[in-house]
Amino acid sequence: MLMLPPGKVPPEVLKKVVFPVVGDGERVIIGSGEGIDATAIDFGESILVASTDPITGAEEKIGFYAVNINANDVATFGAKPKWFLISILLPEGADEGLLDRIMRDLHESTLKLGITIVGGHTEVTPGLKKPIVVGTMLGEVKRENLVISNGAKPGDEIILTKWIGLEGTAIIASEREKELMEIFGGDLVERAKSFIKMISVVEDAMVANEIGVHAMHDPTEGGIANGLHEMADAAGLGFKVYAEKIPIREETKRICEYFNLDPLALISSGALIIATPKKNTEAIILALKERGINASAIGEFLSDPQIRIMTRNGRSKPLPRPESDELWKVI
Repeated sequence: MLMLPPGKVPPEVLKKVVFPVVGDGERVIIGSGEGIDATAIDFGESILVASTDPITGAEEKIGFYAVNINANDVATFGAKPKWFLISILLPEGADEGLLDRIMRDLHESTLKLGITIVGGHTEVTPGLKKPIVVGTMLGEVKRENLVISNGAKPGDEIILTKWIGLEGTAIIASEREKELMEIFGGDLVERAKSFIKMISVVEDAMVANEIGVHAMHDPTEGGIANGLHEMADAAGLGFKVYAEKIPIREETKRICEYFNLDPLALISSGALIIATPKKNTEAIILALKERGINASAIGEFLSDPQIRIMTRNGRSKPLPRPESDELWKVI
C-alpha cells in the first residue's frame, strides 16, 4: 500500500482511486481529470464554472487565501468568479476572535473581487492544530468565451504572469518572520510578506482571454514545475521551458537558498500559465504589462508527451514532477 506524501495526491493514485468514481453527468462540459481544477456545467447561453480548494499551509490571512485561490481556478476557465461557499474548521480551544478574523478576511477579499458569500459551514474539529478553510467558488462565462483547461495545443507558446513562488514566499516570510528578519533584515521580509497582495490571477486571466488563449492554469501546490506537468497531462502534451526566462523575485531566490528549497516547486499562486498561439503572444504580454502585470514567454508545448524538459545555458534535462510542495519542508 502506497504511503501518501504531504500535499496533492500523486496522479497515479488519482487515476486508480479517485477518477473512476467521478464521472461526467448531465450537462457537464468539463469534468474532473488530470490537471483540471474546475468543472464547467452547461446552462444554455452561459456556462457555470465551479472549483473547490482547501487552505492548509497557512494560518495568517487564511480567509484571503481561500477566496483568491478558489477564484483563480474559476478564472482560468475564462469565467468571472461570483459566488462563494466556505467551510471553516477550527481547532479545539479556538476562541471567537479567531473566527472573527477569518470572517473579516473573507468579507474584505470577496468585496474586492465582487464575489458574494452565499453559504457554508463552521465547526470546531477535534484533532486539528490550526484552522482549515475549504472554499467552493462558482463563476459564470458566456459559452463562446469558455476556456477549456485541457485545450493547449502543440506549438502553443507558454506565457507566465508575474513571478514564481509568490504565495510560498509570502507564507514562509509570515510563518518564519522572526528567524528571517535576523538573517535578511526587515525590509526584505516585509517585501516578501507583501507578495500576498499579488496572488490573484483573475485580472491576468480576463485580459489574456480577451485576446485569445487555448488554456490557462494557476500553479498552486508543487509550483510552476507541477503546474506545467498538470497542464501537459490535461492536454496529452510535452513541454520545453527555458530556465533563464522563468521570472523569479530576488526575495524568493534568497529565502529558497536559505531553506534549501527549489523555487520551481514552491506553491506559486499569483502566477498564471497561459497556452496561446504564438501569433497572440506579443499582444497578450503587452496588454498585461499595460495593466502593470509582469509577463514572460518561457517556452512552448510539444506534441510528444514524453518530452518535458528545461533548458539552461543551452543544455536540456528533464524537469521532474515534484513529489510534494517545497513549502512543507518549512511549515
